[in-house]
Amino acid sequence: MANLEDIEKAVAELPIDQLARFRAWFEEFEATRFDKKIERDASTGRLDRLAEQALSDLRGGRAREL
Repeated sequence: MANLEDIEKAVAELPIDQLARFRAWFEEFEATRFDKKIERDASTGRLDRLAEQALSDLRGGRAREL
C-alpha cells in the first residue's frame, strides 16, 4: 500500500484534467463519509442535545428559521 508521501507525489504529478477529476471524486468521497457519520450520530442519539438546544433557541426567539 502506498504511504501518504507516495500519494501526495502522485497527486502533484497529475495532469490538470485528471487533477480536476480527482478533486471532484475526493469531494464526493468526503461528503459521503460525512453524511454517514451524521447518520450514525443521529441514530445513536449523539445529536439529540444539540437538536433540543436549537429548538429551544427557536422557540425562545434566539434563532430564526432559514
